[in-house]
Amino acid sequence: MTAGRPPGLAVERALLEGGATLVLGCDEVGRGAIAGPVGVGVAVLDPGRRRIPNGLRDSKLLPEPDRVALAPRVESWTAASAVGLATNAEIDGLGISRCLGLAGARAVQALAVAGVGLARAVVLLDGNWDWLTPGLVAAGVAVLPTVVTRIKADRDCAAVSAASVLAKVHRDDLMIDRHAVHPVYGWRSNKGYASRSHYAALRAHGPCDLHRATWLHRLDDDADEPGDPAERP
Repeated sequence: MTAGRPPGLAVERALLEGGATLVLGCDEVGRGAIAGPVGVGVAVLDPGRRRIPNGLRDSKLLPEPDRVALAPRVESWTAASAVGLATNAEIDGLGISRCLGLAGARAVQALAVAGVGLARAVVLLDGNWDWLTPGLVAAGVAVLPTVVTRIKADRDCAAVSAASVLAKVHRDDLMIDRHAVHPVYGWRSNKGYASRSHYAALRAHGPCDLHRATWLHRLDDDADEPGDPAERP
């Protein structure tokens, strides 16, 4: 059963009425994982399609089968969408804050290449910290959208919920694919997040090339670290 109240479009409509040419929802996934990339999803609201896909929620509120089933409908509901990634090696070298911006810039650049105009566009970003604008500036994005932060936007704003679902399913698929190469870590279930069994596998086998080396500071700690609640078995 889908949890939580459905998101709406009140915030997005207010931004459009305030002069925005487009509203882009934006959310990150994989920030707290100890293996794999961090991902940022960006979903462009189609002003002509106001009917929100049935069952759309923040990805953390959806069971995995519901997210997977919902993703194609969410993608077709948006005017355009993209997911940008920053690798575990980049996270080790640059830090997670810069890599959030890097991944976000890659998603926005992909949309620009696809023909999405960013002039007077507004990015509605989940949270209270604009990590996206520094990433866009560092990446040399020629036309910078305005970034508006909003706490719980992934729960309350449909465009951000859409970005959350698309990014989550994209990153999950990547980690499931990598599970076939490194099955000892259990990535099919934990998706690279910390858990007791993941740390046990690290103690037994050591890290692989997809682990964030600078994040493996709890190998001697038996405490359970479930990470993203959506990744709990």
